[in-house]
Amino acid sequence: MRPIRRDLSTKVAKKKEKKKKDAQLVLRLNKELRDRFVEACQDLDTSAAREVRRFIKKFLKSYERGDFDE
Repeated sequence: MRPIRRDLSTKVAKKKEKKKKDAQLVLRLNKELRDRFVEACQDLDTSAAREVRRFIKKFLKSYERGDFDE
């Protein structure tokens, strides 16, 4: 019997699958604060949206561990 060979392109495609971003979070903040944040992100070669998403994920991990319990 021949060994089953997995299709490499399918394997690669599955790795590249990302969860679709289908919601928005709108917030209001001071223009100066926003501009400084965007500039800092650009200096670090990242985007403001990416950093906010990263913050939210980190916050939720801490929350789920119970780090905010008294």
